[in-house]
Amino acid sequence: MEKQYDVVVIGSGHAGCEACLASARMGRKTLLLTLNLDSIAFLACNPSIGGTAKGHLVCEIDALGGQMGINADKTTIQRRMLNASKGPAVQSLRAQTDKILYHTEMKKTLENQKNLTIRQAEASEIVVDDGKVVGVKTKQGEFYDTKAVVIATGVYLNSKIIVGEYTNHIGPNGFAPANELTKSLLDLGITVRRFKTGTPVRIHADTIHYDQLEKQYGEDDIQPFSFMTTKKPKNKTICYLTYTTSKTHEIILNHLDRSPLYNGMIESLGPRYCPSIETKVVRFKDKDRHQLFLEPEALSTKEVYVQGLSTSFPVDLQEEMVHSVLGLENAHIMRDAYAIEYDCIDSLQLDASLGLKKIKGLYFAGQVNGTSGYEEAAAQGIIAGINASRYCTHDTPFVLKRSDAYIGVLIDDLVTKGTNEPYRMMTSRAEYRLWLRQDNADLRLTQMGYDIGLVTKQRYKKFLQKQAIISQCIQTLQQHVGPDERLIQLLTEKGESLPQSGIKLADLLKRGTIHIEDLIKTYHILDEVDPAILKTVEIQIKYEGYLSKQEIAIAQAKNQESIILPDNIDYYAIKGLRIEAQQKLDLIRPHTLGQASRISGVSPADISVLTVYLKVKRNQK
Repeated sequence: MEKQYDVVVIGSGHAGCEACLASARMGRKTLLLTLNLDSIAFLACNPSIGGTAKGHLVCEIDALGGQMGINADKTTIQRRMLNASKGPAVQSLRAQTDKILYHTEMKKTLENQKNLTIRQAEASEIVVDDGKVVGVKTKQGEFYDTKAVVIATGVYLNSKIIVGEYTNHIGPNGFAPANELTKSLLDLGITVRRFKTGTPVRIHADTIHYDQLEKQYGEDDIQPFSFMTTKKPKNKTICYLTYTTSKTHEIILNHLDRSPLYNGMIESLGPRYCPSIETKVVRFKDKDRHQLFLEPEALSTKEVYVQGLSTSFPVDLQEEMVHSVLGLENAHIMRDAYAIEYDCIDSLQLDASLGLKKIKGLYFAGQVNGTSGYEEAAAQGIIAGINASRYCTHDTPFVLKRSDAYIGVLIDDLVTKGTNEPYRMMTSRAEYRLWLRQDNADLRLTQMGYDIGLVTKQRYKKFLQKQAIISQCIQTLQQHVGPDERLIQLLTEKGESLPQSGIKLADLLKRGTIHIEDLIKTYHILDEVDPAILKTVEIQIKYEGYLSKQEIAIAQAKNQESIILPDNIDYYAIKGLRIEAQQKLDLIRPHTLGQASRISGVSPADISVLTVYLKVKRNQK
């Protein structure tokens, strides 16, 4: 068996899959080590991809040449656009996927990928020589020579599930844990800590009283995740909405002494934005009910995921809780809910390439960095895979700025601010969110992906065609229309005032009640253009003023990002820096002045001191 590889990826979850595909597609000889081939791209928690801000990440992964969006579109069984009634900046696509098919499709993609070898084995040691990665040892006794390693172990490092007083050192869904690798990380001087997440019960579809529940239908006329998907996914199933009851809350509040979260059995930190049902009931005692969504796991199984009912209560109380919910009075639990604790690293040890600062060639991606969610993991995975590949060829790291992508926001937050709980991406974290939309992810990132050798010629050709069509559409909308009968009728119907003379179609589109579909219907233009492209055109024109302001802010931010901080700078020797700033700057070692400005504990006054210091140093040179 071949034992030499350019890149070794450890872990085959969503981060690992994107990392190994990116590396292999960029021409590196890549090995994927996985604990179990059956856990490749496994949807261990909810059977869905996307959601608020997460949909943005999936579109960005796709725009760079990743796989998650393509796979999600192929396996969608229902899809919806969240926040559709709000502005375009916060609209996010979410798809229920067929859990079984998603794994199967991704495994097939990996197996057919050129330059990629898959091996079921447990990595036990990262071998380092003279500050550089040189190999990976497995528990089975094999050694693989390599130039770079991506660690994407998810929640499997020393994982332990907890259900009431019952604990077991296993991974999600009963898969084997990775028990050896943490010691190797500690031996390398890497700071490791303990986080927690959880998952709800799965119940049998035939034991649900659907007549008591609210139906949640999918939407057809919305964009897919992938810009390469030509045939829009169809809605094949219905989800349902129900609620907890006063009885549910009574069961929880009366038995908190049996909850591992409240009796001291669980000491690790869980996700703030995806809390257990007991946490929600305790935290929001004024609420008399909480939403629960019933989501099919796949078309080929009767298992139904109860979103919102995550818990670590003992099984007898889980059954009582489920049976207290409207429509679930006779529901049969097929899989118990559980909490899971796992080892992860302090992300402040990484730089913006997701490489470890102290060891060259060692990269981390996904939940091992303290994040939560499939999408956050995959986003880190593609960046880590790209940079591991570029490291092998001595190319400069590929780094996305906060103004480039949500992926840039995610990674910048991790490496400058760190996280004390499982990090979740949200639209509110992005200061340029009107610019960082789902619909224009390819316009922002596909050229970058092509330049680094990840985007295919086919995808790039489609991207160029879209750019050309957008330009043609904007040019068409610059034409003037007179105050004729068509214009009068349109504005009267919309309750808009009439112009005294002619008006540009683009200026009409800037009016709040008028949409591009109205112009197509009235003037018979652009009727053959893809609706997804028309949406991008409409947003560009309608929000032109706001986008211009964001472009100015982005340009100003780039000025700070262009000021490089020397690697060997002695922050303790800079007079005027506060002690806290000296400590934080010395710990994190930011690469740019902009990055330094976002570190918690570094004030604007500290940045001013740094700016003066750098100017003095430049003048001395």
